[in-house]
Amino acid sequence: MRRLYLGESDLEVSEVCLGTMTWGQQNDERDAREQMAMAVDRGVNFFDVAEMYPTPMRAETQGATEAILGKLLAERDRSRLVIATKATGRGGPRWIRGGGGLDRANLRAAIEGSLRRLAVDCIDLYQLHWPDRTVPKFGDRHFEPDRYQAGAPIAETAAAMAELIREGKIRHYGLSNETPYGVSQFARIAEREGLPKPVSVQNAYNLLNRVFDIHLSETCWHEKTTLLAYSPLGFGFLTGKYRGGARPPGSRLALFATYPQRYLNQPNAEEAIEAYAELAGEYGLTKLALQFIMSRPYPKCAIIGATKLSQLEENLDALAGALPQALIDGVEGVHRRFPNPCP
Repeated sequence: MRRLYLGESDLEVSEVCLGTMTWGQQNDERDAREQMAMAVDRGVNFFDVAEMYPTPMRAETQGATEAILGKLLAERDRSRLVIATKATGRGGPRWIRGGGGLDRANLRAAIEGSLRRLAVDCIDLYQLHWPDRTVPKFGDRHFEPDRYQAGAPIAETAAAMAELIREGKIRHYGLSNETPYGVSQFARIAEREGLPKPVSVQNAYNLLNRVFDIHLSETCWHEKTTLLAYSPLGFGFLTGKYRGGARPPGSRLALFATYPQRYLNQPNAEEAIEAYAELAGEYGLTKLALQFIMSRPYPKCAIIGATKLSQLEENLDALAGALPQALIDGVEGVHRRFPNPCP
């Protein structure tokens, strides 16, 4: 398992991160323990969670994922693992700090809750789950000025994160579901005020959503901000299991039929998936999707998740090796025909 440093930090992480958002709903503590054991045995040292998990969100399960991870951390050498969690931005469910937010008071309340549930003194990477200001996210396609709300000033959020670093509650911080403007603003404010910069940005990135490539990739390259690519398999659509309208029993789409709006009923999405599946052939659609992310020329880490141990093993196996140039060229051909059907 290859490793890289996040941004310009001292956080050395595996190129694969285990996502945990199913722990506490679809997966119980025993499942989580088995997943962690397999991931660690395969060289994964990076685990991602959030205060609002598991998903889909419910008041009665909120925080369960962090609590499970906290129990598992107590069974292992904490110093060998890198733990990332996220603070819910403004507009979240009312049971999370009245709807979330990234102002100083909300961030201090959020970090104390996460530290308690994780049963740790310090979190390695603390991420802002989405911006407080109104931006296109989770499948929105347009910025709408007439609906814009500023939320907490970026300068206040950056200063609050710097405080948490000075106090030893977090080591570094990152962004998520962010735009080129947001990444640049955090970097400029940090430079101007002598504050720490964000070291990473966790955005959706997969064969159906390569919006990152258009502008944010340049911003992150200049600012030395590492991409944490979530949903590399497009909510499972890029495994092929939902082709032809299939809904395998126990799958997330069977259990939560309306949940992944980003990938449902999107123009050209099914056509793109079929084209990628035809391209993959015997290579396998999952392998093509995951290895394509690993082929990208900028620093990145793929966040993979699974509800079954066999799925996790398949995903880890798929990440081994390198993608032949012919398949990379083929991917670009499909992308020109069906660009970003699920942004």
